[in-house]
Amino acid sequence: MQQVKWFERSFNFSGDDNIFPAIRSRLTGTPIRLDHFIQPLEGAILELKPAGAWSIKEHIGHLADIESLWQGRMVDILSGSDYMRDADLENTKTHKANHNATDLTDLLENFREERRKTMVSLKLLRQADIYKASRHPRLDTPMRVMDLFHFVAEHDDHHLARVEEIVEMVA
Repeated sequence: MQQVKWFERSFNFSGDDNIFPAIRSRLTGTPIRLDHFIQPLEGAILELKPAGAWSIKEHIGHLADIESLWQGRMVDILSGSDYMRDADLENTKTHKANHNATDLTDLLENFREERRKTMVSLKLLRQADIYKASRHPRLDTPMRVMDLFHFVAEHDDHHLARVEEIVEMVA
């Protein structure tokens, strides 16, 4: 089944229900779910680039690479910026990092550490904070802190689905 490309997705953040606790739970679970998918794999399979797309190692590295963007965007929202900072839409950091040459254990630990920093910040938020908003630069739509991290959870799931797709190809 073909998954829609990330930059072709649309998002609707119109709900007012506080789903932030569930979002935090999803974000906390991403490293655990990632471990589950890749646990039985080893060697060249982790570096396989189906149709020239990212390998499993590159997906993991990308998740760690982009975590600072999420952290910075939360700061932008909480500080009252009109717009959140731009993302590097070319994913230059990931492309230049050569994640396939990095040990899997190091990639996973780096992602866990970056996500831990995010989760510490999220646990410090008050309820009023999660409803503060700034505009997303690419989507040009207001996003509250709660919406931003729902977006992050969707981004995590997008990459987990790609990893799972590679795992299923080699199984």
